[in-house]
Amino acid sequence: MVDRPIASAVAPLSGARRRLVEELKGKGIVDPAVLRAIELTPRHAFVPSGVRHRAYEDGALPIGSGQTISQPFVHARSLELLRLTGSERVLEVGTGSGYQTALLSKLALVIYSVERVEALLRQAEEALRVANVSNVYLAVADGTAGWREHAPFDAIVVGAGSPEIPQPLVDQLADGGRLLVPVGDRDVQRLVLVERKGTRVLEQAYDPVRFVPLVGDHGWAE
Repeated sequence: MVDRPIASAVAPLSGARRRLVEELKGKGIVDPAVLRAIELTPRHAFVPSGVRHRAYEDGALPIGSGQTISQPFVHARSLELLRLTGSERVLEVGTGSGYQTALLSKLALVIYSVERVEALLRQAEEALRVANVSNVYLAVADGTAGWREHAPFDAIVVGAGSPEIPQPLVDQLADGGRLLVPVGDRDVQRLVLVERKGTRVLEQAYDPVRFVPLVGDHGWAE
C-alpha cells in the first residue's frame, strides 16, 4: 500500500490546473467530482522533469519505457464514463505514471493498480507519495489477468488498448460493476463500457482513442 507521504505537491501550479479544468469544461467534461480531482492532483509530479513544463497542456506525454501519460481529456472522459460515487473498489490495469491512479483515489474508496513494468511502478509509487495518496495498493503483474485476490471490483479501468475485452476482467466485475477498456487495433481504439447486470453483460462503445498496446496473456503479445 502507498503511504507515508513525504511532501506536498498540490500547491505549486494551482493556477495552471485551474486553467486546465476550464479547458476540459470547454471540451464537454461536466462531472464536478472529476473536474475537482483534476484541479487537486499535481500532474507535474507524475511526468519526467524534461517535459514538466508541459504538464498542464491537454496532451499525452512520454514517461519512459515506451509508455505515455494520456492527455487529461482522455482521463477525464474515462472517469466520467465510470460514474464513480466514492464508495467503489476499483481495479486499474496499467498504473503507468500513477496520475490516473491519483485521480481515482479521489473518486473511489480504494484502488488496486497493476503495472507490468516494474520501473514505471516504482516511479509511480514515489509520485503517489509526493501527492499524498494513501488509499492505493500496487502490484507488478500482468494486468490483463486482473487481480483475483481482491475481486470482485465495482469498477475496472484499463489504461492501454486491447484487441478484445479481456475475459478475466469481465469475470472479476461485481454485480452492477463497470469495466472501461479501449478496444481496437494497435493504432486506434474505441472506449468500450462493459456493465454486469446479474447474468447479463452489456457493452457500449464510445469515443475513438489512441492508447499504447495492452500487453499480456489476454491482450497483445509482447
